[in-house]
Amino acid sequence: MFRTILNIHKSFPTPPSIAVLEGPADWAEARKWASQFKAESIPKTLVELTFSRSSGPGGQNVNKVNTKATVRCSADAYWIPLWARSVLTKSPQYVSSTKSLLITSTIYRSQSQNIDDCLSKLHALVLSAASSSIKNETPEETKKRVEGHQKAQKERNRKEKAQRSAVKQYRSRKAKGGWD
Repeated sequence: MFRTILNIHKSFPTPPSIAVLEGPADWAEARKWASQFKAESIPKTLVELTFSRSSGPGGQNVNKVNTKATVRCSADAYWIPLWARSVLTKSPQYVSSTKSLLITSTIYRSQSQNIDDCLSKLHALVLSAASSSIKNETPEETKKRVEGHQKAQKERNRKEKAQRSAVKQYRSRKAKGGWD
């Protein structure tokens, strides 16, 4: 049993220990981790699972079976990136008294589907929090295109300014000649 848990944890991506993403090297490492994390699903062994009875209509099954799944995970878990933790603490799923993330699901009538739903919600939450700080590098083609747009805008501004100047000059010459 212990070996299988270790094997699961070995395949699960561990984020780089970067507190704040500051440059292209950090963004590249974070991007690499995010792509690995996106491909994996969170193992049940990394979270605390609890079950309770779902509320609402559903007949006798609702009153007998604990189908509502609740997943609790420490916000300081080793597999959550340091740079994403500040974003997660502002999330509605964050519980400040226990410093954990709490996610529930009652969508499905079966417990196992609700567990999977909770884990996928947690996965999406961590991924979006981590990805929000990652800046993508601008491709060279885009940089050149923007540079071209800026040059064209400067040229338009220069022409417009010259045209306004010519109009003002024309008016001032006309005024000197006078109408009287």
